[in-house]
Amino acid sequence: MAVYTEVSDDELRDFMREYNIGDVVSIKGIAEGVENSNYLLQTVTDSDTRPQSYILTLYEKRVRPEELPYFLGLMDHLASGGFSCPTPIHGRDGATLRELSGRPAAIVSFLSGMWPRKVTPQHCAELGGAMARLHLSGADFDGYRDNNMSVSGWEKLVAATQDRADEVVPGLSETIVGELEHIRGNWPSDLPQGVIHADLFPDNVFFLGERLSGLIDFYFACNDALAYDMAICINAWCFEADASLNITKARALLRGYASVRKLSQDEYDAIPALARGAALRFLLTRLYDWLNHDEAAFVRPKDPRQFLDRLRFHQQVDGPGAYGISFDDLNG
Repeated sequence: MAVYTEVSDDELRDFMREYNIGDVVSIKGIAEGVENSNYLLQTVTDSDTRPQSYILTLYEKRVRPEELPYFLGLMDHLASGGFSCPTPIHGRDGATLRELSGRPAAIVSFLSGMWPRKVTPQHCAELGGAMARLHLSGADFDGYRDNNMSVSGWEKLVAATQDRADEVVPGLSETIVGELEHIRGNWPSDLPQGVIHADLFPDNVFFLGERLSGLIDFYFACNDALAYDMAICINAWCFEADASLNITKARALLRGYASVRKLSQDEYDAIPALARGAALRFLLTRLYDWLNHDEAAFVRPKDPRQFLDRLRFHQQVDGPGAYGISFDDLNG
């Protein structure tokens, strides 16, 4: 179970006095998630005895407390504009962020749905449209956060892992160092910028059937190239277990996005480089966690080799058409 910080009854009782959402009738740790401690919280009020569900999150040491106002403010902004995502619950004093059990903590609304265990092209099309709506909805958000998991962040991860990378795959260290050098010289610039989610893996996207019901887990959100979000999703949604790209899924994802927000020619042309960088980003973070895993931890780290296979695919493509669609068809 991914609950790193336990909450006592007395601490919870005092914490809930700061809110006007009723009395707690149940609290249960949520097994999924690796960064924070999450609880499903249910409350009732005097006027309505039907339980209402919320998510209580305690932010653990990997989250910088000074960045939490950006994340919570972004969710508040998106939800107020009608975008489907968890809404931070304001306390009696108007604040959304406070402390519980020695950790920064917040309560957000409960989002109905389940993440897809078997991704279909329809899921990808729905995701593409939702991602574009997120980008448009975030255009007037006044917060700003650099992407600390872009090229400069990868350089730090390479330095922290290169001495032991070959323990995972022989020759991996040389592969990563060479790839980083390539990306330094070829990373796209001057692409349209804005708020991106930056972690839209299937377990952060909820569906009711094949209809998308909302996005969760905005704790890697930042300001960066909008097309980089698409590149992350190609890596996260469009590859099969044998490391082959599912062209049908990639085409559905890109078409779904372009049906809401048209891509520029520069964004389309940058897809291979951005997808290659996104594969390296997740290879490096998974590699770091794999090499530095605490055996006593609740959550087993994810295998970095999956993203090595995807990186190798991107290294071989000869242009954006390899992802299933031409620029004219995409924006036609």
